[in-house]
Amino acid sequence: MDTFKNIMVAVDFNDSIGELMVYADSLAQKFGSKVWVLHVADPEPDFVGYEPGPQYIRDIKAEEYREEHHNLQEICKNFISEEVQADALLIQGSTVKTVLSEAQKLNVDLLIVGTHKHSFLHNLLQESVSMELIKKAEIPMLTIPIEE
Repeated sequence: MDTFKNIMVAVDFNDSIGELMVYADSLAQKFGSKVWVLHVADPEPDFVGYEPGPQYIRDIKAEEYREEHHNLQEICKNFISEEVQADALLIQGSTVKTVLSEAQKLNVDLLIVGTHKHSFLHNLLQESVSMELIKKAEIPMLTIPIEE
């Protein structure tokens, strides 16, 4: 593969997003790629029974999602060069499954994720999203070490 037409950056608002976006922007400029910035939000809480939860809870969650999507759009605007086409995606679901599903739907050629530096023992006891993506992804990945 000599080009990356679609690059996806999977972000968590706890990560150092700027570090990931610098790599995405640099590669996108070099290859003329489109950048997709994806954040996977928690799925809707399961309420007892078949009826949706109380309206005030749904309103609070809807406002949280609007704010997160706005933040993603700001990230695109602030970190991606004007000549690079970029879109922000906020999707609810299981993180690993959703990232891989969206990458497939969008024909992503490169997935960029951040990895936290942890001890061997920590990694042994608690598998990270990044490690699970590395195991399951069928596309090239660029993992960027993130400082705690």
